[in-house]
Parts: sequence; structure tokens; C-alpha cells
Amino acid sequence: MPIPDWTPLHSRLHQTIRQRGLFEKEQSILIAVSGGQDSLCLARLLLDLQPKWGWRLAIAHCNHRWAVDSPHLPAHVQAIADAWGIPFHLACAPDDVAHDNREATARKWRYQALSRLAIAHQFASVTTAHTASDRAETLVYNLIRGSGLDGLSALGWSRPLAPEITLVRPILNVTRAETGHFCQESNLLVWDDPANADLHYARNRIRGEVLPYLAQHFNSNLEQTLATTVEVIQADVDYLEAETDRLFQQVVELTPQETNVVEPSDEASPPMASPLRVNRQLLKQHPLSLQRRVMRRWLLSLLPKAPTFDHIEKLSTLISAPNRTQTDPFPGGAIARVDRDWIELVDNLK
Repeated sequence: MPIPDWTPLHSRLHQTIRQRGLFEKEQSILIAVSGGQDSLCLARLLLDLQPKWGWRLAIAHCNHRWAVDSPHLPAHVQAIADAWGIPFHLACAPDDVAHDNREATARKWRYQALSRLAIAHQFASVTTAHTASDRAETLVYNLIRGSGLDGLSALGWSRPLAPEITLVRPILNVTRAETGHFCQESNLLVWDDPANADLHYARNRIRGEVLPYLAQHFNSNLEQTLATTVEVIQADVDYLEAETDRLFQQVVELTPQETNVVEPSDEASPPMASPLRVNRQLLKQHPLSLQRRVMRRWLLSLLPKAPTFDHIEKLSTLISAPNRTQTDPFPGGAIARVDRDWIELVDNLK
């Protein structure tokens, strides 16, 4: 079926969906729409492609209740959905989220809210309008924070959001300049969020100051270049994660004397009821990159909070350390020690 006003952006999205298998025909898709140019562009593109795919579409809006004009924004997005003839679903942030003003808090609530809406209305996929520009900003942001490859490859094309629900980012190969041009040419009513210009937020400073400076003085095609870098890193991370899965199964096992079923411990205590141990002789035969990844995954399963690079390095040094060597305590009080061919994590308070 022909689509009115078919543009190169329609072609690119259609090709991306087919090549990457992001959606199936007749799939149910919940489109997260903030009212900004990126999400309106994505929603319009998916609606235009709907005749070719037979999707069931709806728009979801998450109101953080931050701005003074926030009571009017949901009505604005709903009016667009009504004009397009597709269902509209709204989630409003509770007081604790609305008064928090932290990006991380808002993001966590937003994905939870989208999950609940998708489950309640039986959608298989939720889409967000992250772009190549967002990928570039996230890469720089995480690089400054000292993230490893996993952090530098953030914002993949899809990931599980909830059981049987997939989060999909279909326009990661489109820049913010392109979505803005599309909205202008399509006469879409973009909501101008003043929070996007607030330099109090680190991402806004990267967007408004750091990337424009780098683009002006070093690479005029910076956003696409960085987005491509993320794509390359993501493929490497996928491979390393698959190898880590395989190696983890080989070298990590339950400590024999602790295989009995135990009652769940108090949530405030470190999860030490069924400690694991790592075969350091087997692990020693593999590259340092995989050693660190295995150690990180091991610590993630045992410590009360995510391990730092120093925690991982402290554990990795035990791979070649003398027998009976041990570390100082990790968060939660546990220590790691060498017992012949094994590295064990034990509760230091016992």
C-alpha cells in the first residue's frame, strides 16, 4: 500500500526494521511520546508505515510533573494521538518522583511506567525515540564517568523491558537534526521543553556545549561518527558477553559444603548464604578481558551493590597469588581468599 509523502526517512526506518528484525508484521507497539521532536517524528513514521506492516499502535506519555506547564503537556500529546486516530495512554509520576528532579530517578520510573502500560494493554513492544545524537551524548557522558565497554555501548537497538515485552529503539541511525527537519516538513506540533536547555544537567551541557565544540573544531560529522563507534563497540561487547557466559559456566560453581537449600536472608545483609567459588587455574588460561568479566559477573551475584573497577582488579590479582592470600573486605563485609585452585568469597564476620 502506498504511503503519502514518502520520504528518505520512511525508507531508512522501513529498511532498518526489516534488516534488524525489530518488529514483526501485525505486532502490537506502544510508542513512548514525550511531545518533543524525536518522539513525534518516530510516532509519525511508525503510523505512516503501519499500512505496510499491519501493526496495532498506541501512544504512551509519561508525565514527570517537573515543569510548570506539565499539566498541559499530556493534553497536547493526547490531542495529537486523537488527531491521528490512535489510542492514548497516560502515566503520571508519583510525588516522590516528581519532587526528586534527578534524571536517573525519572528514567527508572519512566521505564517502569511503560512496562505497566504495556502489560495492562497487551503490547509486545515499547518504542523510545533515542537517536544517533543520543548515542553520541551517552558515549561521551559514560566515557567521562569512566565506564567500560558495556557503558560505552549503551543504547542498543533493543533489550528486554519486562517478561515478553521488548524495548525497541528504531531510529538510532537518525540524528536530532534529521528528526527536527522531518517535524518541520510534516508540520508536527513539537512541544518545546525548557528543561532541555537547563545546563544544570550534565547531558544538556554535553549536548549544548561539548559536542558542538568538538564538531566545530574536530569533526563536523561528529554525532554520526560517535554513533558508529557505539555500533562497533556493541558488536564487540556482544561477543565478549557470549564468551563470558560460556566461561562462567566452566569456572564458577557452588562451594560443595554450601549446596544445601537455605532460607532467604534479610535484604539488608550481603547475599552470602550460598557462596560460589571460582577455579582460578582454569580462568588463568584465558585473556585478561574475560577474566575481568567473569570476576565482575561473580561479584554482581554476591555483593550488595555493583562492583567498581578496583573491586574487580583486587579479585583478579588472586588468580596468580600464593595460596591463602586474601583481600581486604568488599562492600558488605565479605573477603576473597585463595584456597589452592579456588578463589572463594566468604563472610568476614563469621
